[in-house]
Amino acid sequence: MHTREAIISFSQSEKIKAGIIWLSQALELLTGLPEKNRKNAEKVAHVFLSSMLRDVHLSARLSGDDTWREAEKNIDLALVMLDSGVARESSYHITRALGSVTTIGQRAMSYLKSQGLL
Repeated sequence: MHTREAIISFSQSEKIKAGIIWLSQALELLTGLPEKNRKNAEKVAHVFLSSMLRDVHLSARLSGDDTWREAEKNIDLALVMLDSGVARESSYHITRALGSVTTIGQRAMSYLKSQGLL
């Protein structure tokens, strides 16, 4: 890992982790909404999840870290679940993506600390 990639991975992981946590909480609330409101909320969640997927894809390209691909796969699966009308099932894939992103952030932070940059 090089400094540039570590900085990108660390900063992107923090931003994406916050989004994943927010989205997982929002998805849990969807199940209690009336049908009419739930469909609109699912549309909003889809837009937000798609945005996170683009951020993960960009992070993978900029950093070269293959672990981003695992997060990308899980976010993509969460989108499939959301689009299939089983938003609650997407939480499983969101949680797996969170684990991958957390691993990336920890690895980047360790590298930056070892270089005396954090």
